[in-house]
Amino acid sequence: MKARIKFRKYGAMRFIGHLDVMRFFQKLMRRADIPIAFTGGYSPHMIMSFASPLGIGLTSDGEYMDIELTAPVCSAEAVKRMNDECVEGIEIISLRQISDEKKQSGMTILAAADYLVSLKKGTLPSDWKESFRRFITQSEIRVVKQTKRSEKEVDIRPLIYDWEFKDSGIFLKLAAGSSENLKPDLVMDTYLSCIFMEDEDGVCLPGIRQSVQDEPVFAYHRLEMYADIGEGTASRLVSLESLGQEI
Repeated sequence: MKARIKFRKYGAMRFIGHLDVMRFFQKLMRRADIPIAFTGGYSPHMIMSFASPLGIGLTSDGEYMDIELTAPVCSAEAVKRMNDECVEGIEIISLRQISDEKKQSGMTILAAADYLVSLKKGTLPSDWKESFRRFITQSEIRVVKQTKRSEKEVDIRPLIYDWEFKDSGIFLKLAAGSSENLKPDLVMDTYLSCIFMEDEDGVCLPGIRQSVQDEPVFAYHRLEMYADIGEGTASRLVSLESLGQEI
């Protein structure tokens, strides 16, 4: 049977890379006595996969890891055992049974993610909310996006599903997954390049951002990840956690 673990990553653990997070969970499975399955062959390893590895420096309330179990476990008891063995900076939120179908893995069905962006250091113009509103409501936001083999100009506006101001920060719902993926830092870097490059009508003129004194630096916090269970062109986003059930 397959299960999905939801966890938080915060504090000093935000500086730990994905490979070290994977090694941590391998040790955690043993220490918490979770009956995780192994691959066959001469070099067996635990069967686990992450929906979308978190970038270094980011924190999150909604990270997901899928595992395969050799025997059922009580969700509440498994969560308690894992948290008892966790270090500060990682907290297990839930463990739920999911479909055994390969095409239902978190990595495969991931479609969107929520982020909260806040100012970490530096300053923004006094009218930054208005300038951000003009930026984000454009019909097109064209950027040069780097790929593994080359770079190309793309319109990222269709990949921004929702946004709003929250307290002193910005909430963003962005496309995520293997087919379409937009990182919040690309959105904010593009916005910064537009702050001092608008025409007389307030339309962003993309270009190379000039270095400015006390340049803003943002902190990014992932809130949740979603799958799209809509049919046809009708999108219906639900959290990856909601697709499982307690054991």
